[in-house]
Amino acid sequence: MIITGKYPNLRMRRARKEGWSRRLVRENTLSGSDFVLPIFLTDGINKKQEIKSMKGVYRYSIDNLSGIIDRAIKNKIPMLALFPNTNKKLKDINGSEALNEDNLVSKAIIKIKKKYKNKIGIMCDVALDPYTSHGHDGLLKKNEILNDETIKILIKQSLLQAQMGCDVIAPSDMMDGRIGEIRKELDKNGHEKIQILSYAVKYSSSFYGPFRDAVGSKSSLKGNKKTYQMDYGNVNEALREVALDIKEGADMVMVKPGLPYIDIIKEVKNNFKIPVLAYQVSGEYSLLSNAINNKIINNESVYEILMSFKRAGANAIITYYADYLDKIIK
Repeated sequence: MIITGKYPNLRMRRARKEGWSRRLVRENTLSGSDFVLPIFLTDGINKKQEIKSMKGVYRYSIDNLSGIIDRAIKNKIPMLALFPNTNKKLKDINGSEALNEDNLVSKAIIKIKKKYKNKIGIMCDVALDPYTSHGHDGLLKKNEILNDETIKILIKQSLLQAQMGCDVIAPSDMMDGRIGEIRKELDKNGHEKIQILSYAVKYSSSFYGPFRDAVGSKSSLKGNKKTYQMDYGNVNEALREVALDIKEGADMVMVKPGLPYIDIIKEVKNNFKIPVLAYQVSGEYSLLSNAINNKIINNESVYEILMSFKRAGANAIITYYADYLDKIIK
């Protein structure tokens, strides 16, 4: 049967016919420069411990970091994010170990900077949850997280990290006003070149479980974090949080988690012309990895999701898949 009739002058499929043509007109791409690699630290010598709830993700002793960092540099990843698994014996109600010049993060920064100089940046998390016996990001009194008192400790933690050689201070605690106070103290102490990446939009999410397991705060967490992390039903509140942090001096902002909040990434990018990072969190990683291991989906599904962050406007993505870019990006 011959079909007759008038066809459109423009056929959208022309540009899709060949691979070279699809690459030519592609609007968004992914490269190593789009990623931040999270690394979990642990005590000891020559350790590489797989995290049970995050298959393929490990805790590393400081002497054993070279392999993962070498891969990151080879894949042109611009920055690492350090997270400590603090020994339970060192945890207390005030998170005092966060201010120890000889803690895991401090020792890792010194070691990395000595070997790699500025070949790769270092981002350090500013919050107390890896260090507190109750698992919260701030000081706890009568079941309430104290905002202003917590900020005083976060300032000291930020200054310590800057002194050790950290490049990007990343407050993830969600205390009100902490960005302005940290910026002021960094500048006052000669660290005006240190960048601040604010976890401006951090939702109280059920996707954080494997991460809390990785840093050792899951079993100790008393209650939940709903009084300081954001309600996941809110959009406008996220924009207010970002506006406040920009005014206080944030250089970049974070939206966390990633995929369930893709709309928030887009809203933030459209409303504020500031670098936006997305965090593909531990629960997202574990769901995807389990589906891949059970052959429900393949690695191309990971690439597709990572591309959605870029499409939404993210400048960079923090993801545990950053250690497997050679497999995913190809």
